[in-house]
Amino acid sequence: MLQISPDKIAHIIIRAREYDSGVNAWAHQGSRPQHGTRTELHDFIESLNEDEQASLVAVMWIGRESFEPEELEEAIATARAERTIPTEDYLMGEPRLSDLLEAGLEALGISPEDAQDDIQKPV
Repeated sequence: MLQISPDKIAHIIIRAREYDSGVNAWAHQGSRPQHGTRTELHDFIESLNEDEQASLVAVMWIGRESFEPEELEEAIATARAERTIPTEDYLMGEPRLSDLLEAGLEALGISPEDAQDDIQKPV
């Protein structure tokens, strides 16, 4: 069972996409481009508990087709057992993180679009 909410994964997808595309670069003229989005994404992943982090890695691996959707529990257990570096550093080193997380959610039968729409609704 997935131990992270689709809304949290959608938040990560949105921030990873912004970071990858440089959307936030204009906001930090004179400083390192994309630093704000990168820091926010890094800190958000770091703030997740171990179960959420393992589930997030498992979703990414399913999106990368390293595991099949029906192997979710095995992927989560493997993510826990094989963790050698901080999860946030591992995931942020993945150049297609947003695409892989979307593909992983879709493979698990979860609509990434619906989760993203829930996040982007005005309060």
